[in-house]
Amino acid sequence: MSKFLLRLISTFFYVGYFPLIPGTAGSLAGVFIFLLVKNNTFAHILTLGGLLALGFFVGGRAERLMQKKDPSCIVIDEVCGMLLSLLFLPYDIKFIVVAFVIFRILDTLKPYPVGRLERLKGSLGIMSDDIVAGLYTNIVLQVVVISRVLSAS
Repeated sequence: MSKFLLRLISTFFYVGYFPLIPGTAGSLAGVFIFLLVKNNTFAHILTLGGLLALGFFVGGRAERLMQKKDPSCIVIDEVCGMLLSLLFLPYDIKFIVVAFVIFRILDTLKPYPVGRLERLKGSLGIMSDDIVAGLYTNIVLQVVVISRVLSAS
């Protein structure tokens, strides 16, 4: 794969070069992608699966190209984590905002085992911590959805 494509995909179309907070910019890109697929669960799953596969494919290669462990400009992992955070949730702007905030907090604080996963080498280390942070976020929000349904009955 060319250096151009590695940079393009791993930085999610150069969003990762946002000067101040590239991880947050990558998460916002994930919200944007979610808004494109929000009405079609199959498209959401397909998009998430495709981006996860791309992330695992390019992550380690991009890391070697940039000669740095998990460089902040690689944000395809944040895009995937954010899409996972919103999977199977009803479309509601409140859920999107809360998912974004929770995901960013978890991605920053790295609660167990997220911090340990980040230490893994290559693509696994780049992608895993954000996948687990996205999964944690999704679980929290699924509990909120279930509790709302139960309290409405």
